[in-house]
Amino acid sequence: MEGPLQIPPLIAIAGPTGSGKSHLALLVAERFGGEILNCDSIQIYRYFNIGAAKTPEDERRGIPHHLIDALDPDVVFTAGDFARTGRRILHEIVARNHLPVVTGGTGFYLRALVEGLAPGPLRDEVLRERLTMREKRRAGSVHRLLGRFDRVTAARIHPNDFPKTLRALEICLAERRPATEVFSAGRDALKGFRVLKVGLFPDREQLYKRLEARLEAMFAHGLIEETASILARGFSEQAKPFESIGYKQALQVVKGELLLKDALFYARRDTRRYAKRQMTWFRQEPGLEIVGGFGDDPAVAARVLERIGLFLAC
Repeated sequence: MEGPLQIPPLIAIAGPTGSGKSHLALLVAERFGGEILNCDSIQIYRYFNIGAAKTPEDERRGIPHHLIDALDPDVVFTAGDFARTGRRILHEIVARNHLPVVTGGTGFYLRALVEGLAPGPLRDEVLRERLTMREKRRAGSVHRLLGRFDRVTAARIHPNDFPKTLRALEICLAERRPATEVFSAGRDALKGFRVLKVGLFPDREQLYKRLEARLEAMFAHGLIEETASILARGFSEQAKPFESIGYKQALQVVKGELLLKDALFYARRDTRRYAKRQMTWFRQEPGLEIVGGFGDDPAVAARVLERIGLFLAC
C-alpha cells in the first residue's frame, strides 16, 4: 500500500446515525484494500445486533471488521480503552499492508483514537456508586452538582448524559479542580499516521425520515425479542448497552413499563435529539472534511472515493 519510508494513511468516516457510514466504509475498504475498525460504542458488544444497526456478517464482503462483537454486554469499555485497543489494531492493519478505515458515530471514541485523551484519574467505584444513588433519588442532581464545580464542562454535556456527567464530576472531585483544566492538559495524540477524516452531513429532515423508518423496521423485525433474549442469557438490565436508544425503550416494553406505540414515540424523539447532538459534535471535530449527503448515495460515494484516492496518492 505504501512505500517503507512513507507515513501510512488512515481514513475515518464519521457522521450522525443513519447517514450511511457503514455502506461508504465498505466501499472504501473494497476499493483501496482496507480493513474496518468499528467506532460505535454499542456495536462493540455481542448480541446487540438489530438496534445497533450492525452490518450482517454475510454483507461485509469478506472485509475484516475489528471491534464488532468483541465484548460481552457487562464489560465496561471506555474511550481510553478504545484508544489503546484501536491504536494497536491500526498498527496491525498497516503491518498487513492494508488501509485502516475507521467508522462509527461515537465521536468521543474517534477523538480519543486520533487526538488522544488528557490524563485523568482512575475510576473511583465507591464515589461512582454514591453519585449513582444520588442520581436515582433525584434525577439531574449530579449534573447540577457538576455545574457548581465546573460550569463550562456542565454546559457541554447534555443533562441526560449521565455517564459523561459522572466521569466529569469524578475528575473534578479527584483532581480538586475543574475538569476543563484537566482536559486542557497535553493529549497523547496518535503518531505515525496521516489522517483523512470525512464527515457525512445529510439534509436534516431527510435524515430524520430515514431514522424514523429504520426505527420502525427495528421494532418490527425483532428488537424487543432480541432484548428479551439478551436478558435470558443472564445479562443485567443495568448493562451499559441497554442505555442506548432503541434498547432502552425495548427494555421498558419487556418489563411492561411501556406500550409498543409509546416505545416508538420515545425512540423517535430521542434518536432525533441524538442525531442533532452528533452533528454538533462532528462540526467541531478537528480537520473533518464535511460532505453533504448520505454515504449510500452513489454521487456522494463517488466524490468521497475520488477524494480518498487523491489523498492516498500524495
